Amino acid sequence: MANIRTIVKKLIPVKLFRKIEPIGHLIEAILASIWYGFPARKMHIIGVTGTNGKTTTTFLIHKMMHNAMFKVGMLSTVGYGIGSNIKPQIEHITTAQSGILQKRLREFKKAGIEWVVLETSSHSLAQHRIWGIPYEIAIITNVTNDHLDYHLTFDNYLEAKRRLFKIAAKHGRKLGIVNADDPNAQKFIDTMPKTVTYGIKSGDLQATNIELAADYSTYQVNTPAEQYNIRINIPGEFNISNSLAAVAVGRELGLTKGQIERGIAALDGVEGRMTVVNEGQKFKVIIDFASTPDAFERLFDSLRYVTKGKLVTVFGSAGRRDEAKRAIQGEIAGRYSDEVVLTEEDDRDVDGGKILEQIAKGARKAGKIRDKDMFLILDREEAINFALTRVKSSVDTVVLLGKGHEKTIERNDGVHPWSEISVTRKALQDLVKKTKK
Repeated sequence: MANIRTIVKKLIPVKLFRKIEPIGHLIEAILASIWYGFPARKMHIIGVTGTNGKTTTTFLIHKMMHNAMFKVGMLSTVGYGIGSNIKPQIEHITTAQSGILQKRLREFKKAGIEWVVLETSSHSLAQHRIWGIPYEIAIITNVTNDHLDYHLTFDNYLEAKRRLFKIAAKHGRKLGIVNADDPNAQKFIDTMPKTVTYGIKSGDLQATNIELAADYSTYQVNTPAEQYNIRINIPGEFNISNSLAAVAVGRELGLTKGQIERGIAALDGVEGRMTVVNEGQKFKVIIDFASTPDAFERLFDSLRYVTKGKLVTVFGSAGRRDEAKRAIQGEIAGRYSDEVVLTEEDDRDVDGGKILEQIAKGARKAGKIRDKDMFLILDREEAINFALTRVKSSVDTVVLLGKGHEKTIERNDGVHPWSEISVTRKALQDLVKKTKK
């Protein structure tokens, strides 16, 4: 189906294709649901959507429920599976195509799964790929400008996200869990018959007494009935927000205070989400999937706070995606980082040099100067190797953004195997060996 869609896309004018594409996906979703026997029926589906934080929130909820002995499965950008048996997702896609999605749901059902935590993208909602899935709890992490190359306007993007809530309003618990700190929160609240809000600044469940460390965060949530003492072992203030959504789910499902606290603390990390790589080097290296201006602001705000020394950032911007964000991300990274190393990130058939120059334009606004504290190195492995030589102290940090967990990198000549963590580990091992000589 994917190959047929690619051929059709090349033959049909862009405007016409945009109109008919959702119809094609809907037909495909209906057929897949019928073929696999509507597997989502009689299972309880929790949907997580938002611009940033979807994957971590999905993992947190799944881990908490699994530890509380729920028969729960998970489908996310990073992986899918049952309980502790999580398989990596190879495809560059958040929500799988409908055929794969329905097949995996049927496998879950055959295995006796009763609950599914499903990371749900705006594309899958706009294209009706999730047709036939009776979500009953909908979670929104945040909504900021993203994927406008596809949705064209922010309002279209927002409405795609709201579709998840409209579906959940018709099934089961009919519950919406909404980030009260998001400017668009009320639009999601108004969609549901019942909502719980959460946030750092406001919400029914509000984080207080926050303490941020380099490798974890702690905070409290006070309710009339309980005081929750939460520890999340994934750093960053934004992950406090993500974990609050998990607290809301736990309370809805009747988990005890201890089950919620232990369940959130049990998640040691999510591949490519604030992942710390340590091969015995003096400085800290972190890998994260952040690839939007909002994700950059959130990440750097937390990272700059805990980084007392030099901060070096490696990142790029995907080809055939929203060009407007490139200079913005360059300016944000340039403002927070001591040095930036600009490199490839799935350039596809777009001139990589052009992408780097677009990012560099923003970094220059932040005062960065080429070959002094801004470096353009197209080959990503070479860029990583270079960045690791720019720091020495135990209070320094190198952060690698944009690829995270992904297992391939897309270039003009095709798709190549890639593992940011593996490449970084090897580079660090080589560096450590040299320093010991």
